[in-house]
Amino acid sequence: MEGRRQIRLPGACPACPTCYPAREMTTAPGPSSERKEQIYRTAARLFSEVGYRATSMRDIAAALGIKAGSLYSHIEGKEELLWGIVSRVADEFDEALRPAEDESLSPSGRLRSALTAYTQVVTRNLEYATVLFSEWRQLPPERQAQVKARRDAVERVFRDIIRDGVAAGYFVPETDVKLTAVLALSGANWLPNWFKPQGNLGPQEVAETFAALLLRGIEARREEG
Repeated sequence: MEGRRQIRLPGACPACPTCYPAREMTTAPGPSSERKEQIYRTAARLFSEVGYRATSMRDIAAALGIKAGSLYSHIEGKEELLWGIVSRVADEFDEALRPAEDESLSPSGRLRSALTAYTQVVTRNLEYATVLFSEWRQLPPERQAQVKARRDAVERVFRDIIRDGVAAGYFVPETDVKLTAVLALSGANWLPNWFKPQGNLGPQEVAETFAALLLRGIEARREEG
């Protein structure tokens, strides 16, 4: 196995607002940054409810109770909002999956950690996640390519864990590495369509159930002693 893998987009600089515009939203607090945060949250809600194309800057301004022209003192335009929303969720997946790269854990422990962390990011950010999963193709081609690279890197983390588990005998030999990774991520990616924060199942319960169901299907019986 190689050393610690990085999920971060190749060539992206953490301090660069072009690569990671979402990080601008968490800088020094103040009226301007608070308003910008409100704009992003409102845009995420509208994009997730009616779609990026169907949402105008006037719609966003109206939801905030301000004039459309006022938005441009905080952001450059609608594409910047979409890119910032998508980047923020991608950043959260990046950070959340780091503990699953700890090779001192068993493959089963790493897979449980990865799936639990991924699921919790989705349930914490339902509107932002919806935008990432359904609206990223509205970005221009070069930014679509960057999103795809980050999405593929996340899937690669899951594939590597599953592949390690098969090789070490933790997972049954017939486990299809790619399909199992896709299954794990697809279940979590569908959460915005049914998960309710005030529902009977909390984020932790959903995450633990997903992990248990997945592991039950691929874990090999290991003899003790």
